Amino acid sequence: MNPTLTRQDTPDPRSNRQVLGVVLVVDDDVALGRIVARMLGQHGYATKVVTTATEALELIERERFDVLLSDIHMPEMTGVQLLRRVRARNALVPVILMTGDPKVDTAAEAIEYGVFRYLTKPVAQADLGHAVDKAVRLHRMARLTQEAREMTGGEAAGAPDRAELEASFDRALASLWIAYQPIVDARTGKTYGHEALLRSTEASLPHPGAVLDAAARLGRLDDLGRSVRDRASEPVAADPEAGTLFVNLHVRDLLDPMLTSPQSPLTAIASRVVLEITERAKLDEGGDVRARIAELRALGFRIAIDDLGAGYSGLSSLAQLEPEVVKLDMSLVRGIDSSATRQRVVRSMTALSHEMGMLVVAEGVETPAERDTLIGLGCDLLQGYLLAKPARAFPAVSW
Repeated sequence: MNPTLTRQDTPDPRSNRQVLGVVLVVDDDVALGRIVARMLGQHGYATKVVTTATEALELIERERFDVLLSDIHMPEMTGVQLLRRVRARNALVPVILMTGDPKVDTAAEAIEYGVFRYLTKPVAQADLGHAVDKAVRLHRMARLTQEAREMTGGEAAGAPDRAELEASFDRALASLWIAYQPIVDARTGKTYGHEALLRSTEASLPHPGAVLDAAARLGRLDDLGRSVRDRASEPVAADPEAGTLFVNLHVRDLLDPMLTSPQSPLTAIASRVVLEITERAKLDEGGDVRARIAELRALGFRIAIDDLGAGYSGLSSLAQLEPEVVKLDMSLVRGIDSSATRQRVVRSMTALSHEMGMLVVAEGVETPAERDTLIGLGCDLLQGYLLAKPARAFPAVSW
């Protein structure tokens, strides 16, 4: 590395001025980088100057900086791209971007990825110093807050910026695994099939809902849906005794062309798959639902409505989906043995479903009394912790 392009400038020790912090300056224009470093040095900061984003990323891996100050327009990697890479490594260090050619779309993208300040060149020394001063103070407060959370066992507060969320989501996707919960025949107690449930070891997205919310915010529901469907199908395809596979679909998954692709692992076992579409979602988000459902049925898939009784439209979604299976929401199942009202509702919903040729699954069965009541009300299939908790393929059933 050229030593004239990577160096440290510190305030003159004879001035007895305390070093306020360390700033990493990134600018492909050597002269401008040195000018900025000199300005910051006069303001009380130590600096390191590099001319490429690659050098900056290497330094960040080895050393701690209070602020990163980067030009936006650089040949190897833009300042916004550098910001994104830095955020994936370090969620706390403030990044200040500078440009001589300000553009609204660039500024908007920088803000989305958590830029601290967006400065227009030429920058006055006082303005630069003020921005770095504030960044350093906030960075130190952020570190103290993080330390306090770690000491008290608390969770991080506030929504992450986009780059941080992308890094978390990528880790969640890489560590994704599938838990299977048995669905049991209410008459025989034998396993009818298994529901595939998303799991991940990513601590920053601690439950499936958080992973789904991240995917929706990032516009990556297709990536998540494909990963879940592909991984869920593997052990079922290899084991005919696993029975029917129940796979959850977000309504927007209906728009994914890979859902009906002949190359999809799930398509290969379509005759053994029930696609669950939650009634909590608005079906109009899925485009021409009827046409898409017809296409899926032609491949051999069956359709289920999940969370029936807790959704947007009551039974109206039955007309659009015409499902082969309905899954009663666990709010109807919980304590049903001691609730005459719940029993009346479930009895009526079950009878209506049978009249339309649909199987009824009761979710969330946790006690023998609930199980026995649901069997008496005519439910075809049961699912819940009483029978088996979700686990890797395939957990044993306790009847």
